[in-house]
Amino acid sequence: MVISFIKNHSYKLAVLWALVILGLCSMPGRFIPSANWLELLSFDKWVHAGIFFALLGLLQVAVVAHGQTKNLSYFYFILCVLYGGALELMQVTLFSERSADWYDVIANSFGCLLAFVLNTKITRLVFK
Repeated sequence: MVISFIKNHSYKLAVLWALVILGLCSMPGRFIPSANWLELLSFDKWVHAGIFFALLGLLQVAVVAHGQTKNLSYFYFILCVLYGGALELMQVTLFSERSADWYDVIANSFGCLLAFVLNTKITRLVFK
């Protein structure tokens, strides 16, 4: 049932997820819980990687669900990496009480790369 929902609404879910990411990244710094830097170094980066893994994963499912060309997966990979970088730039220029962390860009890109490499496994899991 959940898998069927994901297949049928993957583009809508991807757009909704991208908006959730934007909302989380645009929150003022005072609303983000503080922790010591060692904890942030590991947990925060895995969260970044995970949310971008999910974003690209949803887009890859959408490509298969709609019978689109595999080249679109390459485009979505690049788009997601650029989106992760753009969010960090927006944090330093547009959002209050935020700063850019270039390690977040690396973590975002890592999540995208992982989803891209595991594309076949992700789509097999959904379309088995």
